[in-house]
Amino acid sequence: MSDASDYTPPKIWSWNKQNGGKFANINRPIAGATHDQALPVGRHPLQLYSLATPNGVKVTVMLEELLALGHRGAEYDAWLIRINEGDQFGSGFVEVNPNSKIPALLDRSGATPIRVFESGAILSYLAEKFGALLPTTQPARAECLSWLFWQMGSAPYLGGGFGHFYAYAPSKMAYPIDRFAMEVKRQLDVLDRHLAQHAYLAGEHYSIADIAVWPWYGALAKGLLYEAGEFLQVQDYQHVQRWADSIAARPAVQRGRMVNRTWGDPASQLPERHDAADFDTKTQDKPAKPG
Repeated sequence: MSDASDYTPPKIWSWNKQNGGKFANINRPIAGATHDQALPVGRHPLQLYSLATPNGVKVTVMLEELLALGHRGAEYDAWLIRINEGDQFGSGFVEVNPNSKIPALLDRSGATPIRVFESGAILSYLAEKFGALLPTTQPARAECLSWLFWQMGSAPYLGGGFGHFYAYAPSKMAYPIDRFAMEVKRQLDVLDRHLAQHAYLAGEHYSIADIAVWPWYGALAKGLLYEAGEFLQVQDYQHVQRWADSIAARPAVQRGRMVNRTWGDPASQLPERHDAADFDTKTQDKPAKPG
């Protein structure tokens, strides 16, 4: 990967399989399945296929919040999709999400299964299905959806932009890191100014807007994303810090963050979730049962 002026784009781009850095083995310029692989199906109405990246955490937090509110129909099976191994290109996964990105949800509660992909769409679908965590009256509903879509449009600058060039690119380049660091700090300032006046993003009540934004910007504010806390001086955004801490303290958020997680403290890892009791018995710090 070249820096600044020593690279001239060719007239026609061609795919160099080796020029992908950390993700060279899974990135490609075409869609579709690479292999036949059926998806497992559990006993609950909702089947989630995911990994505990920020986008995946949005959905597991949402499901745990719905269960905490008493919505028994939100019981779910969470199956691990190992994106670094290419599970998202299996034929079964592509049928649920033709874009081959986690998370993907299959709702089997009705006569005909319904697929839902894109994390923001999944949050909206679940909120409307269960009548929870999405305001039903204006202007609160518009405010909630505006912040939800703000996150969907902003996070690529954080993850694919700043995160990629700061943490994952094969070589460090000043221009893209500066460009995206400036934009991420601007986004943190947008949040900080808004949260100075409001307890939560849509106003005084917790909603899917907070569930969408927290796994990205809450983690960033607490120095948990890309090891970039000091670089971005995240402690300066005091209102984001207050908001991030308040959400992190929620029991459903703490549970949701564990699901489909395969790194960090073994006690925080629950690679698959099929029952509420799994949080007590199947995290990676527990000895495996024989058989």
